[in-house]
Amino acid sequence: MEGHDAVTRCAVDHASDPYRSRLDVVIVNWNAGPYLLGCVRSLAGAAQTAFEFGHVVVVDNASTDRSLDGIDDEPLPLRLLRNDTNRGFAAACNQGAKAGDGELLLFLNPDTRVFPETLDRAVAFMVDPANAAIGICGARMIGQDGSDTFCCWRFPTLRLWAAKMTGLADAFPRWIPRQRLTAEDVGGNGIVDQVIGAFFLIRRPLFDTLNGFDERFFVYMEDVDLAYRARHLGHASYLLADTDVQHVEGVSSDQVRGKRLYYLLRGRTDYARKHWPPWQAAVLVALTLTVELPVRFLLAAGRRRGQEVGDVGEAAWQYLRYVAARS
Repeated sequence: MEGHDAVTRCAVDHASDPYRSRLDVVIVNWNAGPYLLGCVRSLAGAAQTAFEFGHVVVVDNASTDRSLDGIDDEPLPLRLLRNDTNRGFAAACNQGAKAGDGELLLFLNPDTRVFPETLDRAVAFMVDPANAAIGICGARMIGQDGSDTFCCWRFPTLRLWAAKMTGLADAFPRWIPRQRLTAEDVGGNGIVDQVIGAFFLIRRPLFDTLNGFDERFFVYMEDVDLAYRARHLGHASYLLADTDVQHVEGVSSDQVRGKRLYYLLRGRTDYARKHWPPWQAAVLVALTLTVELPVRFLLAAGRRRGQEVGDVGEAAWQYLRYVAARS
């Protein structure tokens, strides 16, 4: 049965504390290997002065590796939901959110690790009455070597994506702003368009008002869409650039690079069709088919990487079918 509740574990009895917020954490897993256990263990080691865990929900999208081994041994109020098929990231996030009732909701990638103070700092910021207009909070992402990795985006526009596809963004960086930003690029704590979904802390009432993630996005762009809709309701996204989260990136999606590229292109197009004028969405599709995919194919062929050529070909074929079906 899809979505059955395989494990319910409350390893620690939390006395209800009216002065601390309840935080639910949702982790969507698909073949993340040992990274999932590392993520869960980092939660178990988190300081909890500003909050208490409600539920830590792991939603497994039909993994075939052993990534679930050992996660229920950690001292956390853990709940494991196993799906018989890969429902996609957005749908699985919504599924996990329904399993809890904390006033704050954190979506966390399985290839992340929080530091002992990370959650306390983020929750303390969100519960401060001075920050009531902030609906979503993110953190500085760092790689395994401690270097900055991207942690937030500018909201997409046709100009930004066209410049990236045509290479103009790389050729003229002084005139064309980058869409993906690191904490260093942002220059400190502050309001941003959107924080990435790897660490995405949102107020549950806002999440419910928005009806969660839009499940037309199988994976990619669902976080951008949610932040954009939140902004239109007057709820900003905020980056805590002084609060770190380790993020490896691509642990699951590197296993299926052709599908990853297809879902990226599809998610981008779905976003444009949802939020842009029809003519702009049509231009994006045309540029994807006539510029981006051919350039990707030629670059892969020039590097003589047969697997990469095959991945681009797979993505192009699936994207063509997707466009044709929605024309």
